[in-house]
Amino acid sequence: MTSETLPAPVAARLRRPTWRDPRLVVGVVLVALAVALGSWAVSAASRTVPVWAADAPLTPGEPLSAAALRTVDVRLGGGADLYLPADTPLPADAVVTRVVQPGELVARSAVGAAADVDLRSVAVPVSGGLSDRIRKGRVVDLWFVPAPARTPGTEAPQPRSVVEGVLVEQVDAASTGLVVGSTATLHVLVPTDELPSVLGALGADGSVTVVPAAGNAS
Repeated sequence: MTSETLPAPVAARLRRPTWRDPRLVVGVVLVALAVALGSWAVSAASRTVPVWAADAPLTPGEPLSAAALRTVDVRLGGGADLYLPADTPLPADAVVTRVVQPGELVARSAVGAAADVDLRSVAVPVSGGLSDRIRKGRVVDLWFVPAPARTPGTEAPQPRSVVEGVLVEQVDAASTGLVVGSTATLHVLVPTDELPSVLGALGADGSVTVVPAAGNAS
């Protein structure tokens, strides 16, 4: 057979895909899944949840009460479980275990039982007024200033540090700022192992002075 007698090639006819074509079905399913996944991601990212935030400073050992909290709607995504939800009751008999500043979201890790707080409240009388930097939730140092020596010619005793980095639980004062002659009572949270030093200084012949700790905001 010569090339002149070969049959002419027949062009293959293209068939329009139909719903019976598995490739078309798979493609449609993949597109639908991509659209659904994108919609879910956008919806999840924009969804807000109500959680508790501190309305005032909260200090360790303070009972957790709705009166000191407010509800805020925030976008937390997968981190929502880290905070106390405002749409469920507060844990019964729960207390704050660390300082929570105003506006801060209340983390589950900041809430526990009273037995978890190894601090005791001690009242410290302060003469001469308090700086406005010393208020609830702030950190202060306590210094002991001995009374002047009664014997002439005796070297004056030097002040000494009593405890550093204790939290202010409450301030009972008639005024703020540095006011000469005013008296205030400062309630500080002292670790139990530091109680002997603090109570000893309060009972000694002299006075306890409160100093704002370094790093406290003004």
